[in-house]
Amino acid sequence: MARDLTQLELLTELLPVAEENVNRHISMAKEWHPHDYVPWDEGRNFAAMGGEDWDPSQSQLDEVAKAAMITNLLTEDNLPSYHREIAENFSQDGAWGTWVGRWTAEENRHGIVMRDYLVTTRAVDPVALEQARMEHMTNGFASPETEGAGLLYSVAYVTFQELATRVSHRNTGKACNEPIADRMLQRIAADENLHMIFYRNLCGSALDISPDQTIEAIDMIVQNFQMPGAGMPNFRRNGVLMAKHGIYDLRQHLEEVIMPVLRKWNIFERTDFTAKGENTRESLAGFLEKLEKDVLKFEEQRDRMLAREAKKREMQAS
Repeated sequence: MARDLTQLELLTELLPVAEENVNRHISMAKEWHPHDYVPWDEGRNFAAMGGEDWDPSQSQLDEVAKAAMITNLLTEDNLPSYHREIAENFSQDGAWGTWVGRWTAEENRHGIVMRDYLVTTRAVDPVALEQARMEHMTNGFASPETEGAGLLYSVAYVTFQELATRVSHRNTGKACNEPIADRMLQRIAADENLHMIFYRNLCGSALDISPDQTIEAIDMIVQNFQMPGAGMPNFRRNGVLMAKHGIYDLRQHLEEVIMPVLRKWNIFERTDFTAKGENTRESLAGFLEKLEKDVLKFEEQRDRMLAREAKKREMQAS
């Protein structure tokens, strides 16, 4: 039976892949500047500077767009926690250290530009936003506890998470119904896609190096996946709103996030698993079958709920 590789062995084996993909990422990434995506001429002072404090009537975004923007921004705000996790699971040496620094710098831009946009346009309550940021960052984020396999769980998780974040940002931009916000979130989503490719390529190579060990990490992440913002204030309420209105729902999670990645890794066509790996793959297949049924159940419930709300609005209007 093949033994599991240690964290150090995995880092050593995957170093050439990391080097290649850092170089690929830098060649593909486009330079952009947060200040170019903010309508600064809409800004004005708040009461502490002799102006007017925020009022709900000042926002041009509807409830769904506000919930999605706040959720996406607070997710980006927790960057120090993510940096700590990835730095602990990777290394500060060579390509690993270069990636940790580069990825952190790029992710930081997302929080900068989104906050500048929301505060300048008075799209959300800046006081409530700051209070939520303080609470969310104080709570922090920690990946699942795993002994000796942190790297594999980390790269598996961020592969799915970066793609999920890309989908959420892209659909939030559309939901804002405002061209500047849409352009800004398209730019962020493009970054997230490149980040996803880096992690997806690393995890794919890990599958070649240690198949059983890596499929175990993938299975654990898929079956227990939570967005990194799960602990933020009002996450459940905002998440329900986003799912209800198609910004990020269960079908998107299955069809736009999980399945494309698993297909890219040839999870169900591979022939290099031992009996242990085969058992893990069967567990994953069973979970995906259940998830498909959950998708249909969720959509039926959502359709009934939306129909009830539409009928209620008709009655109120008549």
